[in-house]
Amino acid sequence: MATNLAIDDSLIEEAKTVGHHKTKKAAVTIALQEYIQRHKQSEIVNLFGNIEYDQNYDYKKQRNIP
Repeated sequence: MATNLAIDDSLIEEAKTVGHHKTKKAAVTIALQEYIQRHKQSEIVNLFGNIEYDQNYDYKKQRNIP
């Protein structure tokens, strides 16, 4: 899908340099992937303390199954 965006050229050039990307497209694609990954990870962090676990579950029991 072709998209036209007005992105600061200095930001694109810095992203290309820091990430060792040859093209603007590669730099933007990686930046978007990292942005999405970071936000998904932050959603997982919000789950800490909200999940109830079975106090009687023996996690070590499964380690001994041949």
